[in-house]
Amino acid sequence: MTADDSGATPRDMDTDDDAVRDAPAGDPPGAGDEGDENNIAVRLEQLILGADRRYTPFQAARGAGVSMDLAARFWRAMGFADIGQVKALTEADVLALRRLAGLVEAGLLSEAMAIQVARSTGQTTARLADWQIDSFLEGLTEPQDSGLTRTEITYPLVELLLPELEEFLVYVWRRQLAAATGRVVRAQDDAEMVDRRLAVGFADLVGFTRLTRRLEEEELGELVEAFETTCSDLVAAHGGRLIKTLGDEVLFAADDAGIAAEIGLRLIETMAHDETMPELRVGIAFGTVTTRMGDVFGTTVNLASRLTSIAPKDTVLVDQAFAEELGRIGDAPVSEADAAAAEKAAEEGTGAPPPTYRFALQPMWQRPVRGLGVVEPWLLSRRD
Repeated sequence: MTADDSGATPRDMDTDDDAVRDAPAGDPPGAGDEGDENNIAVRLEQLILGADRRYTPFQAARGAGVSMDLAARFWRAMGFADIGQVKALTEADVLALRRLAGLVEAGLLSEAMAIQVARSTGQTTARLADWQIDSFLEGLTEPQDSGLTRTEITYPLVELLLPELEEFLVYVWRRQLAAATGRVVRAQDDAEMVDRRLAVGFADLVGFTRLTRRLEEEELGELVEAFETTCSDLVAAHGGRLIKTLGDEVLFAADDAGIAAEIGLRLIETMAHDETMPELRVGIAFGTVTTRMGDVFGTTVNLASRLTSIAPKDTVLVDQAFAEELGRIGDAPVSEADAAAAEKAAEEGTGAPPPTYRFALQPMWQRPVRGLGVVEPWLLSRRD
């Protein structure tokens, strides 16, 4: 079972706890112990957790009414390290265990599902916390014009930000939960909730490996952040969902092929106008996708990845199923020959006005793709 991410050893935990309890009330962090960053780290932990360390893992499990085995599985799922049997847990830790166990006892979640909830929440919030500390907090504490060290600035800054960030986190989570619930409700049937037909796309920076050798670490970090920010904004703005970022690559999904096509082309167009960015290539596939813990899996995802790897610079390649779906929903002609004939007939006054298509599709040479057989890619573009 685990405690937290303070990084202190069990011996340090007990010693620092005593130091915090014995400190005079009202003293600022580190008062009388200047330079003792370990002491301030414990004070920061108390500020963030809002409680003292009171329980060993065994005591916390007993207080929550769960077995040590289940408690340990919950904590490991949340991403925390084993700590033995030191007093490192708080009242909030006991309450969290009790809540998860209560959901299982009430039959609302199976034990496996409860552990999955713990794992998905832990993984998501761990990344968020790392980002906030590494980027957000670091930026606010530089430069130190006041003459105080970053350590001395951090405590009052966290004290001010904590309630605001907490409320904002809950707000965004509720918004995302509402959107995800809406997608499930709109699903055709129960099977579609798990195995869904989605458009899945990858966007990949060309020549990123060469850039890592040429750019300084800070420049590389800024480029990756700019790339991820641009992709995140464009995907969200046009109705898609950013699944994950992989440094030089992003994975996105959309319920509608037309939305995915617009996102892919917008990404290419936006990056092409940014001189600081390398070329981009995008691959999109349409088909059945398994969703799990916010990620997507399956042959469709693998195909989108392969299409990205063979796409020429600044182009979007799609698979046959995606091309057919665009034709089905009327965003691209099923046949360019039929579309040209319809346009000619309309011009001569012998036919109805032709449909207005958003996209054009050009078939490329069929080619074998490792693990997926022979694939016929289509080049996606805007229709003139």
